[in-house]
Amino acid sequence: MKMSIGQTIEMIYQDKAGKITQRKIEILGIHDGCIRATCLTTGAPRVFLAASILSWRPVPEKRHVG
Repeated sequence: MKMSIGQTIEMIYQDKAGKITQRKIEILGIHDGCIRATCLTTGAPRVFLAASILSWRPVPEKRHVG
């Protein structure tokens, strides 16, 4: 599976201090092992190191019935 721009994913991430967090992000850009994204938990722009993502999965798009 490959991440792509515009995709929303849920990931487990380990920061530089070793803290592990789970969060949902919307990917804005991918370049040189860095992922520019909006954290959907805080609404803040963030940059994540791809090598520090322990696991991830795509978030299914919600379908509207009507």
